[in-house]
Amino acid sequence: MKNVLLPTDFSENSWNAIKYAIHFFNAIECGFYLLHVNSLNNFIPQDETLTIDSYYLENTYIKPAKQRLRSFVKRISKLKPNKDKHKFFVLTETGFFIDSIRRIIKEKEIDFIVMGTKGASGLNEIILGTNTADVITKVKCTTLAVPENAEFVPPKEIAFPSDLNLTYNLDILHPLLDIVEHFKAFLRILHINKNKAHLEEELNQNITLLKDYFTGIKSSFHYLTNKKVEDAVQCFVESRDVDLICMVAKNLNYFQQIFFHSRVEKVSYHTDKPLLVLHEKN
Repeated sequence: MKNVLLPTDFSENSWNAIKYAIHFFNAIECGFYLLHVNSLNNFIPQDETLTIDSYYLENTYIKPAKQRLRSFVKRISKLKPNKDKHKFFVLTETGFFIDSIRRIIKEKEIDFIVMGTKGASGLNEIILGTNTADVITKVKCTTLAVPENAEFVPPKEIAFPSDLNLTYNLDILHPLLDIVEHFKAFLRILHINKNKAHLEEELNQNITLLKDYFTGIKSSFHYLTNKKVEDAVQCFVESRDVDLICMVAKNLNYFQQIFFHSRVEKVSYHTDKPLLVLHEKN
């Protein structure tokens, strides 16, 4: 059974991610953990000599959060989840967001995190949102970031951009392999070179390693040249009608210009495409 963590701030954005997760794992036995974190960042006293009253904390933050989580579970029941395979649990935490996520992952042996992302609505907006970006970059757990306007469709085309520097154990790719096999998807391995230089021998060897790892599934390798990585990926995703983008966390520095833009004219890129980020386990 997979354990799936669904962090929520009770927004429609996070609700959309929950809906997506239920459909995504429809045929898989799962324990879903709905988590709301009452972040200490929101109410730490400015005066460090003051303390937070536990009664006030319980009645102002914790009880209302539990009630709203229960209402989310009722709302989930209307989606008619797979009762034979899906179980739902609610959790509330009071603490710092990332610390709370890490603790729950360890305690509940979480395999997968599914979170919502926000689209661009202002000059200072970023694609992923602060919490989701923090989880992707700071928490070592496979994470699926679901854009606020994304509707679930069984992924038939999955793009896997890679810088081809395999500085990780290939076992990290196992969740991607599972997804490709489960949905009988076509995997497109994509490498973008910023100039027209030929691939070095080591990178060619890594291509062979990747092809060997994904032996038995429908896959293809694509090599593009473009000075702007984000433009190349955007064109590829649109031309192939890609349903899901997957990346290894260690490649995020290479591709961060795609996902962490701050300028509105650039954040429109694939905002309706879910992003799966793979991490090496501790």
